[in-house]
Amino acid sequence: MDNSSLRVPAETAVKQCMNLQPDESCAVVTDDKRKAIGEALYRVAAEITDDTVFLRYPPGDQHGEEPPAPVAGAMATADVVLAPTTKSLSHTEARSEANAAGARVATLPGITEGVFLMGLDADYEAIRQHCEDVLAQVEDAAEIRVTSPQGTDITFGVGSREWNLDTGIVHEPGEMSNLPAGEVFLAPETADGTFVVDGTMRPHGKLDGRELRFEVEDGYVTDISDDDIREQIETAAEEVGRDAYNLAELGIGTNVAVTDLVGSVLLDEKAGGTVHIAIGDDHAIGGDTHAPIHLDGILREPTVYADGEEVSLPRGE
Repeated sequence: MDNSSLRVPAETAVKQCMNLQPDESCAVVTDDKRKAIGEALYRVAAEITDDTVFLRYPPGDQHGEEPPAPVAGAMATADVVLAPTTKSLSHTEARSEANAAGARVATLPGITEGVFLMGLDADYEAIRQHCEDVLAQVEDAAEIRVTSPQGTDITFGVGSREWNLDTGIVHEPGEMSNLPAGEVFLAPETADGTFVVDGTMRPHGKLDGRELRFEVEDGYVTDISDDDIREQIETAAEEVGRDAYNLAELGIGTNVAVTDLVGSVLLDEKAGGTVHIAIGDDHAIGGDTHAPIHLDGILREPTVYADGEEVSLPRGE
């Protein structure tokens, strides 16, 4: 792919989403496999501010793995951080500490050039409004229930946890978003029931008719139908025990520009009208569980209820 084709989505990310200013500093963090996207972001950022750095390192082994110390240091001292990486930096101390220091951070975990072109071709002001519309329906509810024709029936207790908005508009110090963006999400205090993933989930990608079934009791996954996913979680459990099975996240997709799943969790979990449920780490999104794994599974046909009232989900045309 001609790298010049990446300029338009790079401009959307740097200008509309991050609102980078000439008197600010910017750190573009990438790895060997995402270099082209990192370079596109760097070129646009460097045209705005001379205080722009480009940091590249070998891809990590797993999502949530900490970057090298010099990278973490650069993140913590920048005004704006853009991180297109193979393995996610979203659930890392480096990202949390950068936000705590006032950086505006956008992570682009697992981003591909195709997803970059597709997912950044969106009106993020409109996506922010969809996020706010969903939040208005769920933010005062004590209980969220999700069902689906595939057999999902799971209830989440909100407790004292707060909902988060991933709007793609990252203009205030300390804010963070994924790019592509578009979700309203929560680290629930409790969860019980069954969820069936029929959209996208690592390591399988787009499931194309396959269904993955998970049983949840008292906030922990107790049964997993898929051998590959069970093995990933068992490996993480060797390090952190039961926390690897934590029911970590409930997310509602609000990006109506994403009308078809493509097999990328980063993009597919944002699709309007979908729900995603994650297992593992939640400390970076308002929970208290630290784990070296965060696995999202996307449900294509959910119905969501907030204290018994059906939630109107945003959907593409």
